[in-house]
Amino acid sequence: MHEFSIQGSRRVLTRSRGGLRVLRASACNFLFAAVLLGAAHADEGALQPETVVVTATRSPQPVEVTGTSISVITAQDIETQQIEVLSDALAETPGLEVSRNGGTGQTTSVSIRGAETGQTLVLIDGVRLNDPSAVDDQAILGDVLVNNIARVEVLRGPQSTLYGSDAIGGVVDIFTRRGGETPFALTASAEGGSFGTWHANAAANGSAGALDYGAAVNAYGTDGISAADARNGNSETDPYRNFGATMNARWQASNSVSLDLRAYYTDSHADFDGFPPPDFSFRDDAEFGTASLVAGYAGVNVNLAGGRFQNRLAVIASQSNRKDFGEFDFLTGAFTPAENFFARGDAARLEYQGIFDWNARNQFVFGAETQRVSISTQSLEFDPGPTHGSKRIDGTYAQWQSAPLDGLTLTGGVRLDHDTEFGTHTSLKLAAAWQADDATTLRANFGTGFKAPTLYELFSQYRNPFHPLLPETAQAFEAGLDRTMLGGRLRASLTGFARHTGNLIDFVETNTPPFGYYENIGRTRSIGVEAEISARLGDALSVSADYTAMTSKNLATGLDLARRADSLASGTLTWRPHAKLTLGGSVVFTGARFDDAADLVPLKADTTVNLFGSYALTPKLEVFARVENLFDDLNEPVFGYGRMGRAVYGGLRAGM
Repeated sequence: MHEFSIQGSRRVLTRSRGGLRVLRASACNFLFAAVLLGAAHADEGALQPETVVVTATRSPQPVEVTGTSISVITAQDIETQQIEVLSDALAETPGLEVSRNGGTGQTTSVSIRGAETGQTLVLIDGVRLNDPSAVDDQAILGDVLVNNIARVEVLRGPQSTLYGSDAIGGVVDIFTRRGGETPFALTASAEGGSFGTWHANAAANGSAGALDYGAAVNAYGTDGISAADARNGNSETDPYRNFGATMNARWQASNSVSLDLRAYYTDSHADFDGFPPPDFSFRDDAEFGTASLVAGYAGVNVNLAGGRFQNRLAVIASQSNRKDFGEFDFLTGAFTPAENFFARGDAARLEYQGIFDWNARNQFVFGAETQRVSISTQSLEFDPGPTHGSKRIDGTYAQWQSAPLDGLTLTGGVRLDHDTEFGTHTSLKLAAAWQADDATTLRANFGTGFKAPTLYELFSQYRNPFHPLLPETAQAFEAGLDRTMLGGRLRASLTGFARHTGNLIDFVETNTPPFGYYENIGRTRSIGVEAEISARLGDALSVSADYTAMTSKNLATGLDLARRADSLASGTLTWRPHAKLTLGGSVVFTGARFDDAADLVPLKADTTVNLFGSYALTPKLEVFARVENLFDDLNEPVFGYGRMGRAVYGGLRAGM
């Protein structure tokens, strides 16, 4: 984890034409937040000012000095486009591909630069959302709705040096809002629309004396669509319900000591489709599932040496519970709501992190972590008994960031992890950023990563009977150029990347029970180019666009990886013709790809075009509306699954 606000006189390494300098930051959280949030209301002549990010180095740094590819989704972006589900915002990120098995709330997976779905670490306020009970340890992203989010940072490429296992593909880091200019500020919104959809949200935040806080609740419901493609004769809709809450508070006990408490909760119910008898083909049935996640964070922060040495000690815990219901009764020919699957995952972490500013040109970040995870799961139809298991992984890391020359920033890091199941693993990262002038940054980095075998792979009936599984590994390199032009009105970026993975864990089929086991058999390679551009075309019009061209191959077969498109693109246009009126549109394109590893089942390219608009009735009351999937593109996102068609939504947003 990392810290996102100032305590006492914390120092931040930042960019200057003469190299790195140290900024003395006051205790005023509002001023620092304004920088970190990119000053959403930028001046009329230029794009938003210098963006400070935290995820790349686990300390606040201007994005220009990190040497990495990182995208920032701001609260303003989410509000303007009226995005409700986090995965819809992620789909607009370069190099990132989102797949959803049907409508909102169905199983959702994310791939960064061709990585497997379980190789992306998802954090919210320092808590890992990756589910230890999932087969591939992936985060349950279908249930992550936008709720009091201040910003999201998406870091691409292996990040195991600072984040350990699960970050082999990248990191999605979510920050919720905390603090403010007043003791109490309240925002609320309500909307409804197509597919019987409704959504209500309320959030409060503020600063009262030594306390900064933020909290929010939201409730969401939709009748949805059929998870199995309706064009194949499936007419039964699959509803989804979700309730969620977040809390983020800090108490400044003294000038040098503060305490943090954070919590995250979500509870959902989703109908889905399966393979019912008598033909066992994928179609409508009466199955449904419930899922809940509760997580908490408690930490103490201590600043020493006049703010040059920041220390953080935190305890983090989470518990996930998933259950599926629906059993076919051959006597009656109907489904009964009997439980047929359960999965529980528990995680407990202890973290220490230190940040030491040696001088104006050198900063050290170091830390130690220990985590214990456990699983309890069973398919009551197929498993002979429940799967139980647990393991512990300990990690230590160190990173040095230095500016040896004016305009040049170098970063190097190393991490050592010890897993009770497979032993030790070392991860490395090297990065360089050279600001050739005030408008041009050249950057490059090399990193390695690993992903530990999941608890299901280690302890289920399909565990390897011959030898311990090895961790999956990755090595990646990227180089890029960022350029600002036209007095700051235009920014462009071009990045080339290559990623190689080894020891990928896959399922090997056999002819004897349990008819298969997990083994390290896979090797893949992804090579591509990402291009981004953002511009302010006059005082009222802004536009951004990105394009990713990528090939992702299974090196053992030479075939394309399943559900990895060669082309990804997105763009957003926002027009503010009046101070009270905002209009705009967005587009997300996913190119043709194959649904299966054998490249026998093609998926057509799909394009989703959305329109959005809002009007401020008063300074505290706004009406908004949007159209999603304007051209009603129904191409299947996953073979056999449906896509939500054209939809219209509208609502009110109020503040006080």
